Amino acid sequence: MPPLLEAYLTPTASAARFAVKASLAMFLALYLALWLDLDRPYWALISAAFLQIRPMSGMVVEKGLCQIGGTIVGAVAGITIMALFVQARVPALASLTAWIMLCTYGSSLLRNNFSYGCIMAAVTAMLIVVIAGSNPASVFDVAVSRLSELGLGAICATLVSALLWPTKMRDHLAEQANTVINQAFVQAAQRLEASDDHAALQASLTGSLGPLTQLETDSQAARYEGPAGKGRVRATHVLTRRTLRFLATLHAMHHLLGDRGDRLDDDVRALTAECARGFRDAEADDGVPAARRRLQTLRHRALALDEQHRSPLQRRIVLGVRDLLGHAIVMLDARAAIITPGARQLRSGRLSWHRDHLAAGVNALRAGLVFAGLATFWILTHWSSGQVAMLLGTLFSAFFASRDNPVAITMMFYKGMLAAIPSAFLFGHVLLAQANGFPMLAMIFGTPLFLGLLGAGHPRLMGYCLAFTIFNILLTMPGNGMDFSFDSFANRAVAVVIGLTVVVMSFRLLPGLGATLRRRRLVGAISRDLRRLDQRPLSEAETLFSGRMADRLLALARHDDMLPLDQRHLFALGLTGLDLGVSGLRLRQWLDATPELRQPRQAYQQALAQAYRACAAGRSCPALSDAASALLDAARRYHALPDERLALIEGMLERLALSLEQQARRIAEARPDAR
Repeated sequence: MPPLLEAYLTPTASAARFAVKASLAMFLALYLALWLDLDRPYWALISAAFLQIRPMSGMVVEKGLCQIGGTIVGAVAGITIMALFVQARVPALASLTAWIMLCTYGSSLLRNNFSYGCIMAAVTAMLIVVIAGSNPASVFDVAVSRLSELGLGAICATLVSALLWPTKMRDHLAEQANTVINQAFVQAAQRLEASDDHAALQASLTGSLGPLTQLETDSQAARYEGPAGKGRVRATHVLTRRTLRFLATLHAMHHLLGDRGDRLDDDVRALTAECARGFRDAEADDGVPAARRRLQTLRHRALALDEQHRSPLQRRIVLGVRDLLGHAIVMLDARAAIITPGARQLRSGRLSWHRDHLAAGVNALRAGLVFAGLATFWILTHWSSGQVAMLLGTLFSAFFASRDNPVAITMMFYKGMLAAIPSAFLFGHVLLAQANGFPMLAMIFGTPLFLGLLGAGHPRLMGYCLAFTIFNILLTMPGNGMDFSFDSFANRAVAVVIGLTVVVMSFRLLPGLGATLRRRRLVGAISRDLRRLDQRPLSEAETLFSGRMADRLLALARHDDMLPLDQRHLFALGLTGLDLGVSGLRLRQWLDATPELRQPRQAYQQALAQAYRACAAGRSCPALSDAASALLDAARRYHALPDERLALIEGMLERLALSLEQQARRIAEARPDAR
């Protein structure tokens, strides 16, 4: 069944609940705004609609606070610009352009609701400067009105979210955590079986990393759901960190099992096969306790096997299996702590994120050019509806800038906007002109809004239907003194088309960093982080590296999907970087307690970063072998380590060199022109 028919003929219960909750929040906000005789009641309507897009109670509260906070900051900026340039329109608009660029830059670097707060700061300042430009005495009235309208929408959305079919962050985070762990366990089974199905390996890995980054971003909103929220945030941090360690260890194990699997004893080979089955069974187990017991049994078996005297290769395999099972058990504990934070005491710092300042600068430049172009058009034409075009240009050029494919998303909104024009004319112009009283207004105007929200519950229709809903509001602009003339409606429709068309053109003419440059910057960022692992305390270095690598792996996976099958190496390159970072942190933990080994260990870390950059270009790095030999010679000379630990370190250095060599060879074969 086509998605459109499926959304409306067989809607899911969650889609119906979302449409009902969002509609109630919006019309409660509209009724109160009309009763309070606010200047622009439709802003309260739009505010409630935006806050209900992700209806978890903690998320609504956080987004509402960010929205109000961004509005206050934007109001202060707008008032300041008007105070400085009250009689000079062009300098005022130039200052406003700089402010919009700054807000877009911050939005590109921040996450989730805090990014939305930056956009609200840009939009609020724009409205104050543009609306109050013709009447400077009204600047404070415009600022207070804007804050009142958005605050009213936020309050109504929060009340409806908390009282009607409340959705808790606890349940949302638990669902995301289940997906992360299940996909990670599938990945473990595939790699322990030494699978060479690269498409399946990448699918399970991105299937774990995608929800993992979303989980880490969303978890901050759990702190708004009572005292247990902070415990859920900590549990999420633990899950993120352990999952990344788990994936890095799997990548190393896959290389060993694929290249040296024929040299393993039967019992070690049986252990890896049993663990692969155990991970598949644990993924299918109902509940954390059953999966935890299964993995704990396997870990006891690995411990018993490790006590037997074996070759260094066998020891490395068994130790890797032990690490995998240990990480998996902690991941399950973190999943349980998300539901009941008090049951387990987990501690972890907040993770960092990958931030590309050049990409953020390009987004800011694009937003500034869009606003400057629309502002110039507004000044030259003296068109009153030009404010609507400027609003849309400011909002969507910043809102879509950080998305993976802004052109496609903007085109979805463009199509939704075109569908909203006849709908708004019929319901918001022809029929609404005959309405008398708020009940009739809600019945007539609420029909297209409810249909749009119901369709937005279908993932494939969300962009089109949200645009349909938002543009119905902007084209109708409900209020106490509505103008139902056709000229007014036509002006708004043309302004909407012009504003969104300029946004589409801006993304096509200035699409951002190209794929090649973005790949180079990602690899360069990983290499820099590998060099800087020694510059911070151990726990802080791990926090920074782990959080950023989740973002980078997803970005490299997306770039990999654009390459032919025989040239896909970027995702494996990202995993190699993750493995090098985790191994470097482990070496630091083992060796830095011995002062004599600190300097050769740091020299090896720098050589490792240099070797990674060379590997990304398809070349080898002789300096890595020299640094590894110097480190091992120092350890033997000072007798600083037990023989068992020294053998493990020697095996680790050998494995890292082998991994980099193999990765460089694959890249050179995939890219004959590699430099």
